[in-house]
Amino acid sequence: MSLKPAIALAGAAAFLATAAAAEPVTLRIQNHYGTEHPMGKAIAQFVDDVQVMSGGDITIEMFYASSVVATTETFDAAISGILDCDMTGGAYQTGKNPAFQFVGDIMGGYDTPWQQYSWFHYGGGNDAAQKLYGDQNMYLVGWTIYGQESLSSSRPIAGFDDLKGWKFRSPPGMETEIFEELGASPIVMDFTEIFTALETGIIDGADASGLNNNVGLGLYDIVKHATYPGFHSMPSDHLACNLDVWNSLTDQQRRIIDTAMQKLGFQVALANEKLNAEAAAKLQAEGVTLYDWSPEDRATFRAAAQSAWERWAEKNDETRDLVESHKAYMKQLGIIE
Repeated sequence: MSLKPAIALAGAAAFLATAAAAEPVTLRIQNHYGTEHPMGKAIAQFVDDVQVMSGGDITIEMFYASSVVATTETFDAAISGILDCDMTGGAYQTGKNPAFQFVGDIMGGYDTPWQQYSWFHYGGGNDAAQKLYGDQNMYLVGWTIYGQESLSSSRPIAGFDDLKGWKFRSPPGMETEIFEELGASPIVMDFTEIFTALETGIIDGADASGLNNNVGLGLYDIVKHATYPGFHSMPSDHLACNLDVWNSLTDQQRRIIDTAMQKLGFQVALANEKLNAEAAAKLQAEGVTLYDWSPEDRATFRAAAQSAWERWAEKNDETRDLVESHKAYMKQLGIIE
């Protein structure tokens, strides 16, 4: 054997020995879904993908249904080291920095998950978001975006005239501002209170989730009207890891987690598109009326949302940077002028 091949083989053997010697890691991650929820099952597949692709080099201890700390405390638990990663959503962290609204739920922004994924991967979104997360000593691995949410209602909700005085459950934050401006009466309440509030007439409707998830919640056993396809809200759940933990992983380990997260995100969007279409057909057959708002009404809502974006952008530089990044990319896509 010549000297060069011998040196090459020795180098390859040394590389493989180094790779084999990488310390196995266990990552403690919390999400806010139950194990039997479709998202919970998808997350279980993510865990399996990471562990199989890593050959057991990465073990994930996944905590479901916010079983370690409250959902809103998951991010802080990852920062402090109680957990290693947070698999809830950035929108829970607007109290830390209002800029998190624009990595959690842009409101009236992109039409499809694919557009928002495109912003993150190809439109400068990754750099803009990492600065925000990095300031909290966290790293944003990626998103799962299941698509547009549907408004559910006990009365017709065909357009803006139907929003006047419409009392509905709203999450906190920018959404309440937008809908108040349009004449509705948003009431911030916990997700778990929606069913009883609808039954007792405290609210006329709810912004809860996508159409198929709303079916699973049993909302259409009570109310018989909904918007579909949705237009107002498309929340994203993130995988965000403690930056020190993320940096301690090998390049191989980080690449495996990133790849598995992209698979999870894209498959969630694909699966929900199918499930929502099936739910729509089923609900219509059962007498639920679905309202597809006109392009003109959608444009009016987006204009109101953009006004709210500008107000929020005045809060600090980080929010302004994210708003401008989204606007620039939406103009490229032709979503806004």
